[in-house]
Amino acid sequence: MVIVSHPTGNANVRHAASGLQKSGLLGEFWTCLAPSERNWLMRLLPAKAQTRFLRRELPFGLRKHVRTRPWRELGRFAANTLNCSFLTRHEVGWCSVDGVYRDLDGAVASRVRKGGGIRAVYGYEDGSLETFRAASETGLKRIYDLPIAYWKVGRKIFLEEAEREPEWKSTLDGLGDSEDKLARKDEEIRLADCILVASSFTKASLVHTGRPSSDVHVIPYGAPTSLVEPQAFRKRRSDILRVLFVGSLGQRKGTSYLLRACDLLGPRVGLTLIGNRPPGHCAPLDVALRKHRWIPSCRHEQVLEEMRNHDVLVFPSLFEGFGLVILEAMSQGMTVITTPNTGGPDVITDGENGFIVPIRSAEAIAERLETLVFDRKRLASMKNAALDAARVMSWANYEHAVAGVVKSLLPNR
Repeated sequence: MVIVSHPTGNANVRHAASGLQKSGLLGEFWTCLAPSERNWLMRLLPAKAQTRFLRRELPFGLRKHVRTRPWRELGRFAANTLNCSFLTRHEVGWCSVDGVYRDLDGAVASRVRKGGGIRAVYGYEDGSLETFRAASETGLKRIYDLPIAYWKVGRKIFLEEAEREPEWKSTLDGLGDSEDKLARKDEEIRLADCILVASSFTKASLVHTGRPSSDVHVIPYGAPTSLVEPQAFRKRRSDILRVLFVGSLGQRKGTSYLLRACDLLGPRVGLTLIGNRPPGHCAPLDVALRKHRWIPSCRHEQVLEEMRNHDVLVFPSLFEGFGLVILEAMSQGMTVITTPNTGGPDVITDGENGFIVPIRSAEAIAERLETLVFDRKRLASMKNAALDAARVMSWANYEHAVAGVVKSLLPNR
């Protein structure tokens, strides 16, 4: 059997585990919380808290495989609610994100050392080191799922960005990691038998690790099954091009370049921003949030609804693993403008169902937006092409591919 572990169990994690479960490979799925709306304790929580917890609800097929380690993650929820920042301080807080990851990693490592039919472990960045060490001791296969590009590539980009856009430096979330944390990342990569990534950009970044490319498998994520019908967006007409951004509003996502592009086009575009404001002072971001429509947070179904009511998603990220929002937008009939440092080149044909623009180029973003402002026939054609592309990018394909790679690593019995 295979043990899969991840503290939060987000969409790609759930589908990877589901692929293994459907192939008869999954033994246990370790996570922090596994809430269910059928649990009577959930009904005692306020509606907002219920919504937050139920985002973690797992597919029915995974529930019998679940093992949980809840206390630090519950502590993190409580500390954030009560504003006890010392408990969640980066890396060192008892219930910081790193603390949660390391605690689960240690618990899974202990489980691995007990044995019992385990053939492989499947782990994620920052939460696999002790698990991989335990698996190495017992000769088990180690599969590493890397959801974002290699940290050294990111560090170089962030340092450059801090000089280029000093007012946005406080929003860069990749400059605060300690040398010890970075060393742990490298050790996880070294111990892995194979690495799964979601984009060609992530695979290319691993050249800096010295790992042979044959060890790295690119498996793009899937689009939502709730694809919009073409006639739904053919009927919408507006003189203003409706532009959407979804994601954290920090500079890793290239936020300043999007805002500058919209400033260049003025009233010809209307911008909606969906995402949390990062901590730290950033004057130009504060100005932008007052100027444009801003939705700090909403449910996934509401995000898809907003996508159906917009024309173009701009996702100008500087450093990404994939950017699932790209496929989500395409599934709702949106043209996408993104950069090579995302999964965009793996799912977008430039100029046909979206645009790939250089990182850090507000001018290139503005040029593509202006094209769509004045050529609505092309916009309609690209929206249809985006929808067609999303149809073939299914989560079922992702699940099958993940299971296939894992199965190929396991010795035949």
